[in-house]
Amino acid sequence: MLRLEANAVTFPLARTFSIARSSRDEQAVIQVEVSTDPHRGRGEGVPTRHYGESIESSLAQIDSVRDALVDVSNPRVALQELLPPGAARNAIDCALWDLEAKQRGLRAWELQGLAEPEPVLTVDTVVLSDLNSMAQAAARSFGEHPLLKVKLGRDEPFERMRAIRSAVPRARLVIDANEAWTFDQLAALAPRLADLEVEWLEQPLPAGEDHVLLDYACPIPLVADESLHTRKELPHCEGRYDAVNLKLDKTGGLTEALATMQEATRLGFDLMVGCMVCSSLSIAPAMMLTHRAELVDLDGPTWLQDDPKPNIRFERSKAHAPSRELWG
Repeated sequence: MLRLEANAVTFPLARTFSIARSSRDEQAVIQVEVSTDPHRGRGEGVPTRHYGESIESSLAQIDSVRDALVDVSNPRVALQELLPPGAARNAIDCALWDLEAKQRGLRAWELQGLAEPEPVLTVDTVVLSDLNSMAQAAARSFGEHPLLKVKLGRDEPFERMRAIRSAVPRARLVIDANEAWTFDQLAALAPRLADLEVEWLEQPLPAGEDHVLLDYACPIPLVADESLHTRKELPHCEGRYDAVNLKLDKTGGLTEALATMQEATRLGFDLMVGCMVCSSLSIAPAMMLTHRAELVDLDGPTWLQDDPKPNIRFERSKAHAPSRELWG
């Protein structure tokens, strides 16, 4: 009989994490353990207020399906219908993947017929702050990380990027505006940012206003984040975005993320694999998506004061596959 337990954990951050719409000094997550003697599997989800989630609502969702998952033959399949995409389903889904791997004596990627994930270059995030602080943060980071993702808001985005480019002339740069810009602002900024050799531009417009991108030829490849949760939004993204950002907390777990990755590839999208601020328990299953990704943003645990062990090994700019003790 399957047992399911869930609890909330709050991680203090090593430094303030600020984007266009929020700022925080700690990160609350939900962690799930599923077990059938003698095996157990673990997963983590990060509820996002922007998507109407909270720790309390996510724990309530988990509690609502506990009895329904006890005796079904394939709980991971049943889960897809029992809960909507989000942090709660993600935590359970990833825990079930971990449990199945341990029951079968395989690694999680072997369940899919995949090779062990290679060490992969991940971005290091430069959060939103004043211009000088952002340039200094980029300069400090570049010594270890050749690929930087810069969080921007509506105010002085070009000036911030110009200062960062001056501070790190050889860095690869990605911008994440977190829905903060207007279309007029995007159209005016994009050619100037292209001159700074920005490689990707993530979610510049609010998700509900991105219809204007249909007739727009942006000089920088556009990545859908808030506009893309699961396979269902892929048709909406066609003609608007060049790439999609897969996050397990948006897809509601690895099961849907793998299906979304397959469909996005079929439709010709480039792929980014992203994360929330989280522990290594969230990153471990996301590593199974990196083999097809053009861009990897899995630096979430590096923002914690203490990422619980066993954890993902970050070696300079690369993230390594999880150990069996951590996940999968």
